[in-house]
Amino acid sequence: MIAIRSLTAAFASLLVAGAAMAQTPEYSAFSTDDEANNIEVFKHASPSVVNITNSRIVRSFYSLNPQAVPQGNGSGFIWSEDGYIVTNFHVIQQADSVTVTLQDGSTHAARLQGVDPDKDLAVLKIDPDGLELTPIDAGDSSLLEVGRKVIAIGDPFGLDTTMTIGIVSALGREIDALSGRKIRDVIQTDAAINPGNSGGPLLNSLGQLVGVNTAIFSPTGASSGIGFAIPVNTVKRVVPELILYGRVQTPFLGITQIPQPDYYRRLWGIEGVIVLDVVDGAGPQRAGMRGLRRDRLGRIVLGDVIVEVDGEPVQNEDDLASRLEQYRGGDTVVLTTIRENRRVEYEIELLAPASR
Repeated sequence: MIAIRSLTAAFASLLVAGAAMAQTPEYSAFSTDDEANNIEVFKHASPSVVNITNSRIVRSFYSLNPQAVPQGNGSGFIWSEDGYIVTNFHVIQQADSVTVTLQDGSTHAARLQGVDPDKDLAVLKIDPDGLELTPIDAGDSSLLEVGRKVIAIGDPFGLDTTMTIGIVSALGREIDALSGRKIRDVIQTDAAINPGNSGGPLLNSLGQLVGVNTAIFSPTGASSGIGFAIPVNTVKRVVPELILYGRVQTPFLGITQIPQPDYYRRLWGIEGVIVLDVVDGAGPQRAGMRGLRRDRLGRIVLGDVIVEVDGEPVQNEDDLASRLEQYRGGDTVVLTTIRENRRVEYEIELLAPASR
């Protein structure tokens, strides 16, 4: 009898507890800490995420009237309250017109502000008048570690504001940009990234931008668990220049480089950047740097081959361009070259792009 009464009392207490839960609109008690964090990050960051539609103007065979035909879509995010939007270069490449759709469903014509094909980044501009734009919070990609949780938000396959979750699978990867350059220090993640995610944000657990989703490795074209994002520290360096100048202000060294350099590096068994010629009046010429020349028998004689910039090794033209991106016009660098089997150092003042 005592046992039956105990069971009855326990059952009654469960009913009371169940009734209390049914009347409670919040179910946070049933969420894990990780789930609660996912929800919070989505609520915090999703207002900053936009859809981008890329259209081209075509003429129908039966009509002379031009029509805007969508040729693809991707994602992007709000960079600032004055209407700047960041996305991938390949999302808007060859577009005649671009439309940005905000989280409230409103659509806005965008103009191209600037591009950096070498980093697969582009900045668009929409009219901010009357809009409440929510800029994304930019984090610090240098703080990432393998195993950290990351969250991707974008419009895969046109399904707007989709969130996927994964971890940082690897750091320091390299991928090829459309320009042929290498994009370095890329983040690898297993968060599902599909067509349409390109240009969208990769976030950390604080809801901060740590990367821009840009590519996947997949034999089918859909997510296979290997996605890549441009690190936010690269974005923070590039985007302000695209806003101000429309392109990255990489300084000019003052040399011309040899065509098909990989062929000649293999032919001559060397590493480094082969100087084809020096520009008249530029720093390398004034410092005494030499390009290729021919001897009396018509044979090609190597001049300087750049192997270091400020002590950092340079193996090819991509290395040299990546090193120069860290400087501005007027800065002085020390170039180390190999000439006639000996190391030579030159102190060179870099030229601003506008002074080329």
